[in-house]
Amino acid sequence: MRSAFTALLFCLLALAALPAHAWEPAPPQALRFNFTNQPMPGAIQVKWSARDGVPLFDAATGHGFVDRTGALPARPVHTAGIRSDGTGFVIAEPSFEAEKNYEKDHYNNYGMAFRIKAAPGAYAIRVRTTSGADDTIVSVTGMQTSRLAPGVFWDAAGLLPNRTTVTAQGKEWSYRYVNGRDFIDIEIEPKRPHVPVGVEEISITPIAAQTRPAGVLPAIYTLGDSTVKSYTFDEAPMSGWGQVFDKLFDPRKVRVLNYSMGGRSFRNAYAEGRLNDLLLAGHVGDIVMIQFGHNDESEDEMRRFGRGSTEAMYETFITQFYLPAIRARGMVPVFVTPMSRVNGNARPGEAYVNSFRKRRFPDLMKKLGAAHGVTVVDLNARSVDFYNQTGVPAITAMVMAIEAGETPGKTNDGSYANGHPANKIDGTHFRESLSKQYARIVATELAQLAQQGDRVASGIAAQLRSEVRAAIGAGDWSAIHPEIARDIASGDNAYYRDQIEKLLQLGALRKDAQGNFHPQQPMQTREFVAALGTVMGLDASALARQAKITRDGPLTREAMGAVLLDAYRAKFSAPPKYMTDYNGKTVLPGAPGYDPNLDSGAQGAMYYPLVRWDGLLDTGDVSAPYAARLKEAYELGLIRSEAGIARGRMVNGRLLEPTATVTRAKAAKALYFMWVLAQPPKAENDG
Repeated sequence: MRSAFTALLFCLLALAALPAHAWEPAPPQALRFNFTNQPMPGAIQVKWSARDGVPLFDAATGHGFVDRTGALPARPVHTAGIRSDGTGFVIAEPSFEAEKNYEKDHYNNYGMAFRIKAAPGAYAIRVRTTSGADDTIVSVTGMQTSRLAPGVFWDAAGLLPNRTTVTAQGKEWSYRYVNGRDFIDIEIEPKRPHVPVGVEEISITPIAAQTRPAGVLPAIYTLGDSTVKSYTFDEAPMSGWGQVFDKLFDPRKVRVLNYSMGGRSFRNAYAEGRLNDLLLAGHVGDIVMIQFGHNDESEDEMRRFGRGSTEAMYETFITQFYLPAIRARGMVPVFVTPMSRVNGNARPGEAYVNSFRKRRFPDLMKKLGAAHGVTVVDLNARSVDFYNQTGVPAITAMVMAIEAGETPGKTNDGSYANGHPANKIDGTHFRESLSKQYARIVATELAQLAQQGDRVASGIAAQLRSEVRAAIGAGDWSAIHPEIARDIASGDNAYYRDQIEKLLQLGALRKDAQGNFHPQQPMQTREFVAALGTVMGLDASALARQAKITRDGPLTREAMGAVLLDAYRAKFSAPPKYMTDYNGKTVLPGAPGYDPNLDSGAQGAMYYPLVRWDGLLDTGDVSAPYAARLKEAYELGLIRSEAGIARGRMVNGRLLEPTATVTRAKAAKALYFMWVLAQPPKAENDG
């Protein structure tokens, strides 16, 4: 009973925060348009004349053809070439336009666009064309029809399918579409020059907003780019704050669903149907938390299906596409300003500044939020504060500054195993240690807004776990994140902070009674073997016997390599996909999961060590009992040189240092690598 009451309170708080005009049902009447000479009872007859051609859009009649679509940027289409033969309106285009090398992003096959006056809201749209689907593209108000086919998932793990696809059978096209503007454009475009395409009939039927069925919890939807996305293990260690945000909420009170994906902006999240599907999935009172800005900075704003926006376009997407559509569905928008990018070349002591210097999207989002009654969480400002409080060494360690041997995961350019293929410190993307901090900041900001009387923020904050609310009140998150050891939070000891936090979180390693990890102390052999068993799901005592560990003592690199090989043999009957499927593979534009931010232009980065075993300079120093196993472990990429490597560079060293003692920090690095190697590559790495 209490759960039902909480859900009702959540809805009421959210709806009460809306302006009086914000949630209006879609118009009750369906509209049907007839473009043929045959009578259709109840349909509006659209007439073509030899003298005037097609009727142009007229606000008074509420319909007509246009010569520029309502997309951003507007797409020129043709009206003068439209003809009628009594069976429908048709057009044939003699030629198309396309930008060389960007044909999938920027092309125009022209055709026709019929505009219908329609209030914000959801509609079932049916279009009957004169031409078959093999010759025709039908789209709605600038959406990208090619992205609306069945089989698309909104997340990397394939847990959120697009349930709002376009259906095209013969000459019948069907959409469900959530409109934010005061009109809908039906665009009909040919696939090939000189082939006539056209329209016989269009109907649009309003779809009511969905009230929440009994027993269904309220939902918080997060919608953003790669900095909010939920990642899979093959992308480790990359993480987004939406990936861990759900952990802060009471699952008995609310569902948290992450619709974010890399490379997305206000523009392409709309065009590919991501926003559309979310709004048709949601119920009245559900929250939509939106963070876009990084990809909106792209200077491709004039490409048809680009990512970037000018500030004017950014504002239009917010005020004319997103807010009216969200509110027409009875859902509640919340803005999160995009965090500042980290300067990967910052030096210790250097102050971080806001990266949004040219297109000031965070400032614009705050301004528009205030003007339109939207709750705004200012992650942008708080991120810069956090960077400067934490300092350059720790922040650099928490972003995607990758060196050889940190992860078997991949990027667009291939494997990360030998260091970052882009040969840079990627300050846009980050690790879980930083995504947890962003999630903390967002939750704290919401709680503070709630204290200031923001009713939407109050409704969200009420769904946080009681322990999280207590942490916010006390300003002490140690109970929520006990894996953050006191001596790895800043300075040089934070170099492997992400790996150490994960190993502590998994219970594989421990802190001392004072909450310290002691990253520079020697790792003890027995502790390492036990931790390796934990992260790989193996019997640690059996592993110790196989490795002939009879006594404890500081772990050497040659012993570590031998133990890693034993664990590998015990776990795998064949090389895992990290070693095969992603070895030298490049993700190309247009492929699922492609993120333009990760495209350095490099291709085919390899998993296996760049330096061959016989290219190492100190293999003669390996103790005889370890020689064969250490060589095999090295050739499998389980252990690599720690000398001559650098973060942000794809480079291997030539010294293996077999008899050197392994520090606890370096042991955590090796254990993290093996933990990822043991995970299903396409499973969600869910914090």
